[in-house]
Amino acid sequence: MDVIEALILGLLQGLTEYLPVSSSGHLAIGAALFGIEGEENLAFTIVVHVATVLSTLVILWKEIAWIFKGLFQGKLNEETRYVGNIIVSMIPIGIVGVFFKDQVKAIFGSGLTVVGCCLFLTALLLAFSYYYKPKQKADISAKDAFIIGLAQACAVLPGLSRSGSTIATGLLLGDDKAKLAQFSFLMVIPPILGEALLDSLKMVKGEAVAGDIPTLSLLVGFIAAFVAGCLACKWMIGIVKRGKLIYFAIYCAVAAVVALVL
Repeated sequence: MDVIEALILGLLQGLTEYLPVSSSGHLAIGAALFGIEGEENLAFTIVVHVATVLSTLVILWKEIAWIFKGLFQGKLNEETRYVGNIIVSMIPIGIVGVFFKDQVKAIFGSGLTVVGCCLFLTALLLAFSYYYKPKQKADISAKDAFIIGLAQACAVLPGLSRSGSTIATGLLLGDDKAKLAQFSFLMVIPPILGEALLDSLKMVKGEAVAGDIPTLSLLVGFIAAFVAGCLACKWMIGIVKRGKLIYFAIYCAVAAVVALVL
């Protein structure tokens, strides 16, 4: 992987991790276009995922600081309930990620055919959440958090957008748009870091190959993913507030056709 390829793939990851268009699907399409093998792509994937997590911490630092400030009060308050909801949302992805991720990949595969089909599913989900108008709720409940977590667990399939699935599910449940966007981005931090840790352990144990990627390419990919992630995270929060997800539904449908053709 040369520097230009790392730059493009890093930008793809940073942008598509937060935009509801599937980062895994776009990385798969990009890797296919550049002829990059999955094993070679593993180390790079870990690096750019960590970069996007850092971009979340930068953009949502006020919300994160608010959470920790409330936790340190040592009593039940709005902040502790918020953290409780995040923990509840992590239960489905934790179970799937630890015990069933390999089985899911074995059943569905990870080729561009699966990516294309899941991108179509993302498009349908986004379109449905745009046209369906449920009664609005003031806060995200623990029940809603768990259901949103189930949507995130389903997004282990390549091409099924993590942010698209969680945000669309929350909209269908009637959750507040502004609160939902922030919750959706904060709830993915532990799973992304957990996935990166598991992949890193596989490489350390020799169960997966890191690939011979130059350090400069990894650095360029990291910086590109971080900068693009910062822009996309801030942009996406505004998009959700304005309810303009239908345009991403159209984009996902077009991307699905591209993946199936490839």
